[in-house]
Amino acid sequence: MRTSNVRVALILSLSKDEGAKKVDVMTNPIVDPIADIPADAMTPLVHLDSTPGGAVTVWINRPAKKNAFDAATIAALHQAFETLHGAEGVRIVFLRGVGGAFSAGADLEWMKAAAEWSEDDNRDDALGLAHMLKALHDIPALTVALVEGPAFGGGAGLVAACDHALATADAKFAFSEVKLGLTPATISPYVIAALGPRTAKLLFATGRVFDADQAWSYGLVDEVFDDAAGLVAAQDALIEEVAVCAPGAIGDAKALVNDFVGQKIDRGLIDETAKRIARRRVSDEGQEGVRAFLERRKPSWTI
Repeated sequence: MRTSNVRVALILSLSKDEGAKKVDVMTNPIVDPIADIPADAMTPLVHLDSTPGGAVTVWINRPAKKNAFDAATIAALHQAFETLHGAEGVRIVFLRGVGGAFSAGADLEWMKAAAEWSEDDNRDDALGLAHMLKALHDIPALTVALVEGPAFGGGAGLVAACDHALATADAKFAFSEVKLGLTPATISPYVIAALGPRTAKLLFATGRVFDADQAWSYGLVDEVFDDAAGLVAAQDALIEEVAVCAPGAIGDAKALVNDFVGQKIDRGLIDETAKRIARRRVSDEGQEGVRAFLERRKPSWTI
């Protein structure tokens, strides 16, 4: 089942003076599988599609620029990601570029303007990208990058900031900032976490362009497909897979990884793990899931 065929939230383009409207598509966070998505989270630069199964696709919409970033695009993505933090019922979020390109990185006009700014101005501008990446990283739902064509610089950083990444065979990647006398500073925490320090050093220092198979070998991409049809089929399979999972439990399961990675397994950590499963057992989802299992029926959150 293709995502585009089960769309329940129309692509909207709103100017700021149209105000904040809502697409009301949820009444019960357990029974109904998709949350309210404020329409002002959708701009001409970013589109959000959603399905009845709690899947959302965030589209970067600058195809004429190969979905390159500028300040407005970064702000629009940040707003969309922040909206998804509070969207109950969302299980999985896909990030994709319109027109067969994921993101070519920084927009040339934006870079040209930044060259004339002061260090303080550049710091403030860079914080916009850094906060946007953190908002993506912190989305409770499982996040998946769907990569076609170029994913350069900050575009590759978006891939690293997602939980999972799928790519077509023609995808190309690079952390090419050093070729411009710059460094991939804002994206570096996510790239290092995805690739490990040794590979990150190599790719940062050389700025080399690498293909999807190399990205898979480095750990930046998890699966490679021949074409966009394969990418969509994998997307549909993931939507089906998470449709039987409780939305809140997905977020809490992700939080275990984010919070416990690298932690020493001591008494404090052991106590925290016990607290978290106890909290889950008495939650609405936990109670409903166990009852459904014992009664040999599907839990109420399944479609």
